[in-house]
Amino acid sequence: MTADQILTPESLQFLETYINNASPTGFESSGQKLWLEHIKPYIDTYEVDTYGSVAGIINPDAPFKVVIEAHADEISWFVHYITDDGLIYLVRNGGSDHQIAPSKRVNIHTPKGIVKGVFGWPAIHTRRGKEKNPGPLATNIFLDVGCKNKKEVLETGIHVGCVVTYEDEFMVLNDRYFVGRALDNRIGGYMIAQVARLLKEGNVKLPFGLYIVNAVQEEIGLRGAHMIAHRIKPDVAIVTDVTHDTTTPMIDKIEHGHVVAGDGPSLTYAPAVQNNLLQLIIDTANANEIPFQREAASRATGTDTDAFAYSNEGVASALISLPLRYMHTTVEMTHKDDVTNVIRLIFETLKKIENGHDFRYFS
Repeated sequence: MTADQILTPESLQFLETYINNASPTGFESSGQKLWLEHIKPYIDTYEVDTYGSVAGIINPDAPFKVVIEAHADEISWFVHYITDDGLIYLVRNGGSDHQIAPSKRVNIHTPKGIVKGVFGWPAIHTRRGKEKNPGPLATNIFLDVGCKNKKEVLETGIHVGCVVTYEDEFMVLNDRYFVGRALDNRIGGYMIAQVARLLKEGNVKLPFGLYIVNAVQEEIGLRGAHMIAHRIKPDVAIVTDVTHDTTTPMIDKIEHGHVVAGDGPSLTYAPAVQNNLLQLIIDTANANEIPFQREAASRATGTDTDAFAYSNEGVASALISLPLRYMHTTVEMTHKDDVTNVIRLIFETLKKIENGHDFRYFS
């Protein structure tokens, strides 16, 4: 299976559309609809839960259930306070980085549609001197929408609680990297959708029920995964999310390990990761000459793996991570080869899982 067969022009057009569509935590529905329409040709049926997590299902009547999962939401901001002179202060929705905000253009999502705004910031020569030169903080960054007072702001449709996302869109850098906001983790949704496509195109008959899950609200505590894990009650879960490429400046490898974009998927060792399932994935990678890296998580993985692993009566779970540069910025970067190899690794691993596969350490 070649990269061109995996990253087809049609699938890459979907990726661009999907990344460019805003999907902030708690407001993922438009992106979820795009994703569901994309995978419908490759599945037998689907389920949507109350908060918007989606499961595309192959072999829905099979008693043994395997999940492959990513999360759909992106970090963003909420309108929190509108001043009398028409400026807007915000609170985070997820782990938004206040330091990247000044001078960014934004979309404010209102009942009347998108309202444009900018994160204003005083000029450098007005900020000379220690007391006059504060860094950006969550409490001092603000939006300007070109209104002279609060009344004009409200007339645009903006109100407290409106969600705010950045304008930045998808691009390909040096024909090597995908770049954009919210690759964390809509690139994961793209990858699991391509696994479903490849299964369909290859006429692969799985001996179990496969649930291709795109979960909501990961960025605020794995909430969507908790909900849908209890709904599906799977036997196995393979989660894909992003991890840090630690070779860029200001990242301490002693603290974060050594992971390189372009060197393959990263496999995590952690209490929530079921070791027999992990070994199956490693054996699959070796057998298919798929490069991979390793990392360790001290306690929780911080991904939806934890939610699935500890759900119900315990679910054999593993994490396949995509190395990412500049996480939680608007220029997140991931190597095309890694995207291809995550897709290949999930696809080939599924073919190794048996109906009723017993991953227990002993019995």
